[in-house]
Amino acid sequence: MKKKIIYIAISVIVCLIIGFLSSIVTQTSVDTWFLTLKKPSFNPPNWLFAPVWTVLYILMGVSAGLVWAKGFYHKWVKTALYFFGLQLLFNATWSIAFFGLRNPLWALFIILVLLLLILLTIRWFRVIDRLAAYLLLPYLFWVLFATVLNYKIWELN
Repeated sequence: MKKKIIYIAISVIVCLIIGFLSSIVTQTSVDTWFLTLKKPSFNPPNWLFAPVWTVLYILMGVSAGLVWAKGFYHKWVKTALYFFGLQLLFNATWSIAFFGLRNPLWALFIILVLLLLILLTIRWFRVIDRLAAYLLLPYLFWVLFATVLNYKIWELN
């Protein structure tokens, strides 16, 4: 049990660090360039993104920690965590493309790959730990919403 808590804590910290680093890139444009964009009527208020992403990164970390605690020596655990790491990389890359490079079209391509990677991660996590897979569902739904939002922002601008 203690080992599982340590793996979860490390995973949560890693996810929050990635989220924090992504937010640095985001802040370079959120109060300037992003304000000038035409947005769809369903665009959430800017203040909502930070708390939602914080919760999502925590859930992602708990999920990854549960899988990691099953034993990294196991081939399926390694594969699942490989997909998790890859989707986390694409998650951060989206922020760089959208906010850092100010390129909604490039970000749209990245988020479509991210969606696929999240689905593959959920599939692999489900093989190892059902709870870990279920904890990623809010993330999947948020990224689906973000994909539609990204598309509409690109379309409107």
